[in-house]
Amino acid sequence: MTRIAPVSTPKELGKFIDFPHDLYQHDPNYVPELFIAQKDMLTPGKHPFHEHSEVKLFLSYDGDKVNGRIAAIYNTNHNAFTNRKDGFFGFFDTVNDQKVVDGLLKEATAWVKQKGADTLVGPVNLSTNETCGLLIEGYDRPPMAMMPYNAPYYLPLLEKAGLTKKTDLLAYEINVADSNDKSVRMIDALEERLKRSGITIRQVNLKDFKNEVVKIREVYNKAWDKNLGFVPTTEAEFDYLAKDLKMILDPKFCLVAEKGDELVGFILGIPDINQILIKIKRGRLLPTGIFKLLFGKKNITRIRVLTLGVIDGYRKMGIEACLYGRIIKNTYGTKVTGGECSWMLEENYLMNHAIEQINGKLYKRYRLFEKPI
Repeated sequence: MTRIAPVSTPKELGKFIDFPHDLYQHDPNYVPELFIAQKDMLTPGKHPFHEHSEVKLFLSYDGDKVNGRIAAIYNTNHNAFTNRKDGFFGFFDTVNDQKVVDGLLKEATAWVKQKGADTLVGPVNLSTNETCGLLIEGYDRPPMAMMPYNAPYYLPLLEKAGLTKKTDLLAYEINVADSNDKSVRMIDALEERLKRSGITIRQVNLKDFKNEVVKIREVYNKAWDKNLGFVPTTEAEFDYLAKDLKMILDPKFCLVAEKGDELVGFILGIPDINQILIKIKRGRLLPTGIFKLLFGKKNITRIRVLTLGVIDGYRKMGIEACLYGRIIKNTYGTKVTGGECSWMLEENYLMNHAIEQINGKLYKRYRLFEKPI
């Protein structure tokens, strides 16, 4: 008989993190998250999200066996910035059983409602600045770095539980050999035109990474301030993410646009570390996972462009095309054969069109759900 219980001990937290490994042990497209990273993210005092917001974890059991999990999330910064009363659910995984799903959602709903929420939104793994969305199209391949994965049966289960579409998040695939090279052939001319306006494109300076991060965070928070669900990151949150990304960052795929000393745009592409993580059993770095991670990076063949932003007043000048074109051009002579641009809001027609113009193909779709409570 199914029962739901809150996570209250380190042992239970371990079960919470490990459940997807058991659920997807026979799925060749499943990529395990690193255990240590998930533990830090879900532990108050470890991840800066907990400095301003609250998370409550729940496990579903069939006897002593875990058959589902969910995180109830009350993002205080989100509600203050958007003037809403949203509660979120995330870290959602389940067996194919409607009763389990209904039970998990009931507990999450009750918890966020007690905090003052009037709407449940998800899946969101802490915030929209981390992984979010339910995969609803594109189950045939593993997810790219920092993108979620789930079985096809999740969609009808959530719909039957009364959740409805809030918006879709899109992932585009770009293969260097198939891409429209017009933006690449025009890159020098475009950059010369921008220079006449005082705007230059350059690689991020890893030797001055601390100061670069400060400037990039300012652009990040300005460029996305009107996007659905976006909430500015705190300095601590952005620094936490930047510290992790620096370990895998390749400056060729992290570019900034600046006018004088002011950053006005940037693009960030990261190696698809999932090509390595998929080989690390249960997300454990020890005893052998650490070596796979250290020595596998040089053989990664795909990148994920996870952010591109240009601040208001500098859009439609060609900066976006230059950043995309330069990223593609910088793959020449490397092992990188292509990658993914994700995620894009389905209503962001300007950016989606720009990707389609370089022959980006929509190949995965993720959905955010909502339900009044």
